[in-house]
Amino acid sequence: MILPTQRFDWNGTMIAWGSVGSGPAIVLVHGTPFSSHVWHRVVPELARDHTLYFYDLPGYGQSEKREGQDVSLAIQNRALAAMLGFWKLDRPNVIAHDFGGATALRAHLIDGCNYERLLLIDPVAVRPWGSPFVQHVGRHESAFAGVPDYIQTAILKAYIAGAAAKPLSDADLQPYITPWTGPVGQPAFYRQIAQMDQRFTDEVEPLYRAFRCPVALLWGEEDRWIPPQSGTKLATMLPDCSLTLIPGSGHLMQEDAPEAIVAAALRFFAG
Repeated sequence: MILPTQRFDWNGTMIAWGSVGSGPAIVLVHGTPFSSHVWHRVVPELARDHTLYFYDLPGYGQSEKREGQDVSLAIQNRALAAMLGFWKLDRPNVIAHDFGGATALRAHLIDGCNYERLLLIDPVAVRPWGSPFVQHVGRHESAFAGVPDYIQTAILKAYIAGAAAKPLSDADLQPYITPWTGPVGQPAFYRQIAQMDQRFTDEVEPLYRAFRCPVALLWGEEDRWIPPQSGTKLATMLPDCSLTLIPGSGHLMQEDAPEAIVAAALRFFAG
């Protein structure tokens, strides 16, 4: 299990982060509804020859969760920019998944963050995105935030398991579920869903042609959350971008095919 044991105060919000390994820097940016734990099968391999930096997005994982908190894509790019500054990383290689992909794209195009190379895994980047469940919760956030614990656990298991192509055991699922349970975690789960808004990717879509570094796209052939057609579309919008479809993988490639991520990262970041 990957645990971000360090703490950084960003404008009064606590961000949990960690670092492991030695060598050239790689920054890992997770998506929703995950945390830095999502990298637990990838980190041990990449840390052999790289220094890995990871953190939990504000409102996720071990980072601060509170009532009224803005955890939308509108602030996640600014949080990433702050973390890069805190770590004193000028042009790191970056691996970003799902919402983390949108976060990395926005930080580059809006906040001026520079990367050596960017590896995106099934990113939220082009419309349409957002499952029927996400859209329904967005309309009824308060009703879901108060469901009994056993229903919350059942919802989380079904939702997260649906991101993977392979069956996930209860032991596999538990680290993904735990941050979203209890009096703090449960409302935080529905808060981040309610704040999902396509306007934050619409805002940067016209800027993709101005991207300033090479991008590689990995996409699960069996992604039921964001279909591979979105990857094909995104690859044509970025000026220096390759797309690789991964057989047998769903949206949660870190569990379905972590070896594909490791191999792609080592090959791509070697130039």
